[in-house]
Amino acid sequence: MLQDLRALQVRFEQLGVREILCKQLAENDNSKQQVYLGGNFDVLQMLPFENIESCLGGKKPNYKARLQFYWLDASGQPHQAPHTQLILYPQYPEVRLSGFLQGCKFAPNELMRPIPGESRQYNNGPDGRLLFLGVALDRKIHAFLAPASSLITAEFLANNEKGKFQTQGVFKLIQASTTDTRILLLKSLRDIHVAGWHASIRLNSQGLAIPYLAKNGGGYTLEALLGIIPNGRSEPDFMGWEIKGHSSDRITLMTPEPDAGFYGEHGVQAFVRRFGRPTGNDTLYFTGLHKVGQRNATTGLTLMLDGYNPVKRVITHVSGAVHLLTDNGVPAATWTFEKLLAKWNRKHAQAAYVSYESNGSSSPEFHYKSPVHLGQGTDFIRYLEALHHGAVVYDPASKVTDESTKSPKTKARSQFRISFSKLARMYKDFSSYDL
Repeated sequence: MLQDLRALQVRFEQLGVREILCKQLAENDNSKQQVYLGGNFDVLQMLPFENIESCLGGKKPNYKARLQFYWLDASGQPHQAPHTQLILYPQYPEVRLSGFLQGCKFAPNELMRPIPGESRQYNNGPDGRLLFLGVALDRKIHAFLAPASSLITAEFLANNEKGKFQTQGVFKLIQASTTDTRILLLKSLRDIHVAGWHASIRLNSQGLAIPYLAKNGGGYTLEALLGIIPNGRSEPDFMGWEIKGHSSDRITLMTPEPDAGFYGEHGVQAFVRRFGRPTGNDTLYFTGLHKVGQRNATTGLTLMLDGYNPVKRVITHVSGAVHLLTDNGVPAATWTFEKLLAKWNRKHAQAAYVSYESNGSSSPEFHYKSPVHLGQGTDFIRYLEALHHGAVVYDPASKVTDESTKSPKTKARSQFRISFSKLARMYKDFSSYDL
């Protein structure tokens, strides 16, 4: 039985929970008004979610993100609440938890009933109820609601009074594990740094190291040394950290493919054939540095932000997007906010930037240098702001080779990049660590 705080923590650990978040609920945190999770999008870095979808109907257009959400009963058994989701209201901005009672007979219905205004006692401040959210390694969220009169609540409040819990947004953070992933990451990077030069390798799908001779071997080799198997998932690489190896000032932040416009409708090959240029050897390239509001003379296209107010620093409509426009205003390529929002928050909540040098030979080797830089705490608004001011640029490298043959080869590379000197603006904390 989950009778005290320690029993709850033990049960969370048994379920693979890596951290426990606790929100002190207010009277307006209920099934009708939903549960308030913050006045920005920071919670997207704390709670694993499915794909974000834009919802244009209704009085308040919003984004919605489904959660794998389970209520724990009094004995600690999990029961899925299949309709639980985050609702993101960009115009405020604000995030709320919704649908958490539907379809789950073990959900705490009584404790989440709306309280009539005339019966409220706490002026919408904390009313004693505690919502615990355990975030598991398998991306499930295990929830437990402690009544105001419970021993769990009494113990939590006593420990909170002593300052034992860190504040993270609207939550108090209770570590389910003593493992500090930052320390483990830095130790691994120190070992790689001290070992000196490393032959260029990558890991195959079975996790075996194989030689790798392409120009981008520095990043693959670093990932291989950290045990990271290359994949296309939009998830962090190493224990919750995104790993970014770089050999120059220009750093690739992410490489999302356009999901609308001509590119989204017809694909990369048709896009490069229409907007790229020949470079010899039967090859077409689409390259060129694009900044918001500035026409690129080579491609004839202009990068534009639609749906973002740079003065108020808010998204003004959920159908907003980053467009690459022709002179006639036709979208050659479009990245919708809902796709970029999901990719940015999943990948960049914690990121390590590691510089390296190459021996420049036909048998490439790499040396990973000190210091390394760790960025923690970001949000999508920081990304849009950096785009608006030209700090983040679109710097593609897509190509079609053997383009005149019956079997052309296509490489898609839609890169959004930033100079290292401007990287700190993307994070709340950006620190240097001497290895």
